[in-house]
Amino acid sequence: MSSSDRSRKANGERIAELARRIPVNRSTVTAAGRLSTAAALRRVPFPLRPPTVPGGVVVPTPKSTLGANYDTEWARRYPARMARVLMLEGVVKPAMQVLAAPTLRGLDRLTDLEGPAVFAANHHSHVDTPLVLSSIPEPWRHHIVIGAAADYFFGNRLTAPLSALVIGAIPIERTKVGRKSADDAAALIDEGWSMLIFPEGGRSPDGWGQEFRGGAAYLALRCGVPVVPIHVEGTGRILRKGRSVPRRSSTTITFGRPLRPTEDEDSRRFAARIEAGVAALADEDATDWWQARKRAYAGESPSLQGPELGAWRRTWALGDRGPRRRRTTKTRWPDLDEH
Repeated sequence: MSSSDRSRKANGERIAELARRIPVNRSTVTAAGRLSTAAALRRVPFPLRPPTVPGGVVVPTPKSTLGANYDTEWARRYPARMARVLMLEGVVKPAMQVLAAPTLRGLDRLTDLEGPAVFAANHHSHVDTPLVLSSIPEPWRHHIVIGAAADYFFGNRLTAPLSALVIGAIPIERTKVGRKSADDAAALIDEGWSMLIFPEGGRSPDGWGQEFRGGAAYLALRCGVPVVPIHVEGTGRILRKGRSVPRRSSTTITFGRPLRPTEDEDSRRFAARIEAGVAALADEDATDWWQARKRAYAGESPSLQGPELGAWRRTWALGDRGPRRRRTTKTRWPDLDEH
C-alpha cells in the first residue's frame, strides 16, 4: 500500500471517530419524527383526518359540552329514571334518616296542590339537596329536576353525568342570567316536571341566609305554576360550608303553603315574597305556629339574612342554630365556688 493510500485511510478513520463523538441533537430527531408523522397523516384520506384550512382563516373554537351546555335529556329517559328511583329510595333516603334524622312539618299544606310546582328552599349545606329531595312527597318526588350551579356540578366530565343521574340535576347559570338555562327549565315545567331550586344561589357562608334571586319567581311567572316555600334547619351543623366530613345531627324541613304571583307582581317582588314566606317558616320552627303567623301577617318576621352586625356577633346571634364547635378543657370557664 502506498503512502498516499495509507494517509487517506487514516484520515477516514479520524473523520469517523470525530463523527461518533459529536452529540446527537435529540430535538432535531424528534422534530424530524414529527414531520414524518405529519407527512404520513397528510396522505390519509379526508374522513380519517381533519380538513385543511386555508391560510388566514380563523378556525372557531369548538363549543363546550360542559357547564350550561351539558345535555341532560338522557337522564330523564326511562332507564335513568328507574336507576334514580332505586338510588333515592334505597340509598339516599336511608342515609338521610341516619345522618340527618329529619322531622317533616307542613305536609298537610300541600293537600290541594296539583300539577307541577317550583319548590324553593334556603341553602346551608350540600346535604340540603339529598335531604329535601328525599323529603318532598309523592307525586312530585320522582318527577322533579333540580336546578344546580352549572359551574360547580357540571364543570367536568365526571361530576356532570353523576349530577344528572343521581339527583336529576339540570345546569343553571348562577353568575349571569342565561337564556338557555331559563328556556330549558321552563320547557321541562311545561312538560309536567316540577323543579327544586335554591334561590340564594349558593350555600350560606356564616349560617345566615342570603338574598333570594329571581330564578324561582321568574319560572313561576313564565310557566304559571305555584312556588312552594321550604325552610331547612340543621344541615349547617351536619356539613357547613368549608367542611368535608359530615357529622350527625337532627334536622327539620318545614313546607309552606303554595304561593302564586299576583297580577301586579314582577319577578323581583315575587322573589321578595317567596323569601318572606321562607322567613316565616323559619320563625315558625324557632317559636310556634301562632306567634309566627301573627308576625308574618304584620310583616315582622325575622329576616333570614340576620342582623347587620360584625361577623362574631352574627355567629353569636345564631345561638343553638349555629354550627357546633368542639369543646376543649383548655377553654373551661373557672368555677368561682372553688375559691
